[in-house]
Amino acid sequence: MKFAIITYIEHSAFKGNLFSYEPYISEMNIWLKHVNEVKVLAPKIERKPLPGEIAYSQDLNFVEVSPLNFTKLRDALRSVVRLPGIVFEIFRIFREADHIHLRCPGNISLLGCIVQIFFPKKQKTVKYAGNWDPDSDQPLSYRLQKWILKNRFLSRNIKVLVYGKWKNQSANIVPFFTASFSKEDIIPVSKEFDGTLKFIFVGSLTEGKRPLLAIKIVERLIFNGVNASLKIYGNGVLLDELKNYIKNSKFSEAFSIEGFINKNELKQSYKESHFLILPSRSEGWPKAVAEAMFFGCIPIATNVSCVSWMMGEGERGVVIPADPDKAINIILDKLKNRDTLKAMSAGAQKWSQQYTLERFETEIRKFL
Repeated sequence: MKFAIITYIEHSAFKGNLFSYEPYISEMNIWLKHVNEVKVLAPKIERKPLPGEIAYSQDLNFVEVSPLNFTKLRDALRSVVRLPGIVFEIFRIFREADHIHLRCPGNISLLGCIVQIFFPKKQKTVKYAGNWDPDSDQPLSYRLQKWILKNRFLSRNIKVLVYGKWKNQSANIVPFFTASFSKEDIIPVSKEFDGTLKFIFVGSLTEGKRPLLAIKIVERLIFNGVNASLKIYGNGVLLDELKNYIKNSKFSEAFSIEGFINKNELKQSYKESHFLILPSRSEGWPKAVAEAMFFGCIPIATNVSCVSWMMGEGERGVVIPADPDKAINIILDKLKNRDTLKAMSAGAQKWSQQYTLERFETEIRKFL
């Protein structure tokens, strides 16, 4: 099978290998186990891989295109000039492919969504890694991609894999998931919610993930008499700001920034911690939430994308608003009943442990 991937995700080239964002590459390596010829169209830069980037496990043909950016006038003009060449390459790749796979949402992915209209007989899958919530406020390009993909006349012979279950969807929209752990990782983890309550934040230190809000929430819990600590795992542009805030906090000893750690270290932290706190602005499938639940670490997260569905509308996690004062009241109320917390932890494990790497691969084979 000739398998074509169109993605907006930036790749780095180093010593003959192609690297990119670990969750994306790990997933694609599973897809690529079941095809024999691969062609990837994506942006590329020459640099050493960053922490959290890994390489493809299979040889492939790579078609480099320039990234598209329309946020500034100069970048927008350059992107308009690049459009015809990128569209031509996508047409050429689609014509040769047996199976077309789009990674959405993104500007290059939008071009792929448009070009696939002209290949109605080709077998196609789309992994929509963003927020599929029909009522969410999203950029025009995202809304356009969703409209094209839902339209059964424009998008034929296609399965669109989305996070969460949403009402009034067309038949080609398939609720899906992402997996991080194997069935061999399934172990019973019993949490005791006494002593110091251990909170963790896992994610990029960027405005979208709101790590500062996570710190402020735990800070206020401590102020209200809760014996708590917070470890922050991740790197990003807000690192220095967070360090300065913690340094000036009355409760600075309760906080630590651990940076990027490997999967096994993170797995151990999930086992040892009581709560994951992730007050994001937007998510697709919040990987950290599912991973924490796998080991009974109760998620505390804002109601974006499919988060509320993942957490059973509050049965196996705590849904909070972005307002720290309101969030504190909800969390303090939950902390009053330790038996409820233990039941919530057990429910989180039971739900998340359905979604193993083995099940993920089985489902992918069906689409291929």
